[in-house]
Amino acid sequence: MSWIKGEDFEFNSFLFTERFRIRQIFSRTDVEYLKNMGIALNHNPVVKWYFARKCPEYAEVIEKVAADHAEKVSAEEARKAEIFIIESCCDSITYANPEYMAATNGWWVMREADKAHLLKIADFKDKIVLDVGAGTGRLAFAVAEKAAWVYASEPVDMLREFMRDRSERESIKNIRVVDGIVLNLPYPDNTFDIVMSGDVVGDDYDSEIAELTRVCKSGGWLLDSPSSSASSDKDDENDDLTERGWEAVGYDKHRKQIFK
Repeated sequence: MSWIKGEDFEFNSFLFTERFRIRQIFSRTDVEYLKNMGIALNHNPVVKWYFARKCPEYAEVIEKVAADHAEKVSAEEARKAEIFIIESCCDSITYANPEYMAATNGWWVMREADKAHLLKIADFKDKIVLDVGAGTGRLAFAVAEKAAWVYASEPVDMLREFMRDRSERESIKNIRVVDGIVLNLPYPDNTFDIVMSGDVVGDDYDSEIAELTRVCKSGGWLLDSPSSSASSDKDDENDDLTERGWEAVGYDKHRKQIFK
């Protein structure tokens, strides 16, 4: 399932892909996906070159995918393959196009009702806050008006630059944008009063929550605020979180107070 129209994007958008995303892109094994990827790579040798050099541990995999599907195809067939891959990797494409994310009314937009609920479930006033996997800053900018400092941790360079540009444009002085990924946050233990994330935790719950907990102060809060909450006021529960002691607090959000 894709939330973008592939024909709206160039395959060269992949030239902004981060190394960790390339590993994910080439970890897939389904036949249709690999066929279309091979065709698209052969039609876009610069992208193939970039992938292999940006992520050398997958260079042999990338070369094999291209070699296995080296048959000649028409320009129309190549474009169809490109669109298939763009839509299959829609998250990577949107990460490379934060302006598109900001200009469209997609799942990544912070609605006023969602912002108001977020500000109610924890006391952000004068707190030191970490936003993990901050993306375009949906959560970070929402709480910056209350918090003392907000650190927006984001592994995608294009998104980091987007947040920095917005901070400068809007003269927001209390947001610091940094490189970091959920399983390896670049902070000492017990640094933050509130550690929040949205659409980040879920690939490896225990390891991810352990890292969020590590950087959270005793007495502080972990918050999970997925973007799907923007269109829901139900008290939907994530069983994987509630089974680990998190409290469902409406709008799909969950929280847990940390004591050490």
